[in-house]
Amino acid sequence: MHHFNYRDGELYCEEVPLQKIAEAAGTPTYVYSAATLTRHFQAFDESFRNLDHLTCFSVKALSNLAVLRLFANLGGGFDIVSGGELYRVEKAGGDTRKVVFSGVSKTEAELDYALSKDILMFNVESEGELELLNRVAAKAGKKARVALRINPDVDPKTHPHISTGLKSNKFGIEPEKARAIFRDFKRYASLELTGLDCHIGSQLLQMEPIMEVLSHLVELVVELREAGLVIKYLDLGGGLGISYNNEQPPLPAEYGREISAVAKETGCTLILEPGRVIVGNAGILLLKVVFLKETGAKRFVIADGGMNDLIRPALYGAYHEVLPVLEQAASKNNIVDLVGPICESADFLAKDRPFPMVKPGELLAVMSAGAYGFVMASNYNTQPLPAEVLVSGKEFHVVRTRQSYEHLLASERIPEFLLKDRG
Repeated sequence: MHHFNYRDGELYCEEVPLQKIAEAAGTPTYVYSAATLTRHFQAFDESFRNLDHLTCFSVKALSNLAVLRLFANLGGGFDIVSGGELYRVEKAGGDTRKVVFSGVSKTEAELDYALSKDILMFNVESEGELELLNRVAAKAGKKARVALRINPDVDPKTHPHISTGLKSNKFGIEPEKARAIFRDFKRYASLELTGLDCHIGSQLLQMEPIMEVLSHLVELVVELREAGLVIKYLDLGGGLGISYNNEQPPLPAEYGREISAVAKETGCTLILEPGRVIVGNAGILLLKVVFLKETGAKRFVIADGGMNDLIRPALYGAYHEVLPVLEQAASKNNIVDLVGPICESADFLAKDRPFPMVKPGELLAVMSAGAYGFVMASNYNTQPLPAEVLVSGKEFHVVRTRQSYEHLLASERIPEFLLKDRG
């Protein structure tokens, strides 16, 4: 459920008409519903109420400071994959002691920074990372809490670009190598083994691969405890999918019920890393139609936003529903591509789609754009990054201003030798 609905023929976010937001903030603009964000977080978290757990929002899905503050206010933790994301959590008022740090390429500076903030644990992805973190912690005179990320070689049955749990993926450590590391863990004098971690992919639509992974982890926890190793945390990652185009992913209640029934056997605190399932349907990308164009082969609706603002369709062939802000039905006789301003044939947001008979100047809402939308936006073609707006009831707040041309160039410098008169 989300809070984007038509009222008297006009699309609203909560109590605010999207037309009003466009007039104030311009387009393209990402619009998020605080009520939807809150409801989705609480529904997910509540589904694990019978188990000691921590819900760590996956910052990579949507990293705006205001959104992170909302989740911090709800008591959430955070899953990060960079020092920059940790900095965002800190500046948003998040509790760094509720942070888990994932990612395959953590630098020495990032590890040292995270260690100084006393994060909950590092999800370690390689032997090289163990060695580096051990040296960093020893230099700082601290013990770093770690969980080994296990790569179980389980097919998550999702898009190959967002699969992370197969042996051909770059993530995690294969089980047998992990067992060897566990047997010799005393060599890492500045590390404290505190958990196991696994994340097999994103936009997961079936419980079967998730439960298969969980069963492997539970067996490994038992095995390690019998060997005298204390495992406090079991991190199952995230990845639960949402409906973009009539998909039927497990509901959070089902997800929580099935996982809790198995995970409780371990006595571990369960770490969850939801991202898309919390924010995906809580945000839209608001666009304006600029031109209509027809060739002998195609009809195009050309908007002021494209793959630079929302790359998922170009990158994954992803489907996003597109709704006109002023309600009208799609026409079966009006098959169009919705495209943007970027000089690439891959610059599309919808392809061969029955579409309403819109006109230049009309507004469009690209739905389900809250996850991996703004965070993957770019300045390609020197396009400014879009604005972001957070709606709460009858109020809306610009939580990121649109990038200006001056801001685009603020970090660039022309060296002195190029400024000399060429004569």
